[in-house]
Amino acid sequence: MELGLYTFGDVGRNPVTGEMVDAPTRLSRLIEEIELADQVGLDVFGLGEHHRPNYAISSPATVLAAAARSTKSIRLSSAVTVLSSDDPIRVFQQFATLDGLSGGRAELMVGRGSFIESFPLFGYDLNDYNELFEEKLAMLLAINDHELLRWPGTQFTPKVDRAGVWPRPVNGRLPVWIAAGGTPQSMVRAGGLGLPLALAIIGGEPRRFAPLADLYRRAAAETGHAAQARVSMNVHGFVAEDSRRAADLFFPAQKEVMDQIGRERGWGPQSRAQFDAGTGPEGAMFVGSPAQLVDKILSLREDLGFDRVTIQMAIGQIEHAEMLKAIELLGTKVAPELRKAG
Repeated sequence: MELGLYTFGDVGRNPVTGEMVDAPTRLSRLIEEIELADQVGLDVFGLGEHHRPNYAISSPATVLAAAARSTKSIRLSSAVTVLSSDDPIRVFQQFATLDGLSGGRAELMVGRGSFIESFPLFGYDLNDYNELFEEKLAMLLAINDHELLRWPGTQFTPKVDRAGVWPRPVNGRLPVWIAAGGTPQSMVRAGGLGLPLALAIIGGEPRRFAPLADLYRRAAAETGHAAQARVSMNVHGFVAEDSRRAADLFFPAQKEVMDQIGRERGWGPQSRAQFDAGTGPEGAMFVGSPAQLVDKILSLREDLGFDRVTIQMAIGQIEHAEMLKAIELLGTKVAPELRKAG
């Protein structure tokens, strides 16, 4: 089983210390985090694309390229690239370039995004939300398969008549993951295309996602892609020496971010009791000691059958030294136990 991290590069005020973290500071610290994740043996580090003042990463490929030359083994992924509002040719070229810089360690995770700022920013209509993603995904996959692209053109993509798209990835093709929040249509799409699935589980009970994971695998099997079916469980969480310390470090930062989103989307502020319930055995947050994270992940694996877990530990502002300690624990205490389990 693979284990990794993802983040959006949050900027802003640390709710505990009051420190204001700006984008240059966050990006500098982020490179240190990726380097440490590589050193302690984590498998993947993903960066999400956002176009909001509280996140430092609008171009994941650029930040990942900065980390490519100072890391050796860790896979470098977007988490996600908002393909609907981007150009599939440029997305492919950026990640193929990253692949070359990293010696073949680039991955591309594409989705429609959980925020919508990129659509008006780049001149797209939200009424075309589904069509934009479907057409651009099809074009991206064609680029990945063919060095000389012949593309008929669609409503939202241009016609291309045998034009070369370079550079090419080190191993011929980029790994392309589909990120989904849990709709049956997304499961069927990913399985039918034979693409690995990154399943975001950030609320509710994770076991309730088991039927969706099964639907994905059935769709893959029915279209001859059973061998390519892989599932990544993408979650929120934090690890420390003991469960109380993990919760006390993670809660203030996580609450700050989720309360802000709640004000935008119409839900109330999070209480500590709600948070603590979410960290329990059946909750969606993976917060606790190394042993607790191992037990929870392995218990859920029996129902969801995932191949990879990526954890968003850097939500909001947590002291950098504490984040580095958590990354070290994840790599040296949690990952080895998961690998022993197969």
